[in-house]
Amino acid sequence: MPVPIPTDRLRGLVDRAGTPMAKFTLALVAVHGLGRRETCHLLLADLDLARGRLTVRRDLRHTVYLDELTHALARDWLRDRHQRWPRTANPYLLVSQQTVADDRLPPVSTMVMNDIFRPLGLSPSKLRQDRILDEARHAADPVHLMRVFGIAAETAMKYIYTAHPERRSTSPR
Repeated sequence: MPVPIPTDRLRGLVDRAGTPMAKFTLALVAVHGLGRRETCHLLLADLDLARGRLTVRRDLRHTVYLDELTHALARDWLRDRHQRWPRTANPYLLVSQQTVADDRLPPVSTMVMNDIFRPLGLSPSKLRQDRILDEARHAADPVHLMRVFGIAAETAMKYIYTAHPERRSTSPR
């Protein structure tokens, strides 16, 4: 069962992230609940700053509407990315020193993602779980969780039952 992360561990998390890419990545996971894999595979073309939207490619496309913080962090990351690597043709939104030089390379590696989250003492999966659990507390709708987070029905029900144990049905004896 998912366990919420204590608020004191989450407070100031973005400020403790070291780089513009780390801050933006952290917001995608902690605020919007994106998974590690889908975060790594985002393309530059998926981000529409003018409209404040990010398209996440799943079985069904999902649009993330960027809050003010994530929008500012995305803008900062794009500025940093362009200043560091103005000529890169790499189509991925998140790039590293290793992947920026060749657009045929895969997106940022697991090692790069770990380097972002390790200093914060939290894993991307734990942050995502915390975000989904928080949404389950507020929405209590498994279909909503499935749409927003791209999770299966069984997983959505696990979050609903964790957030609302009183909703677990009991079979008659």
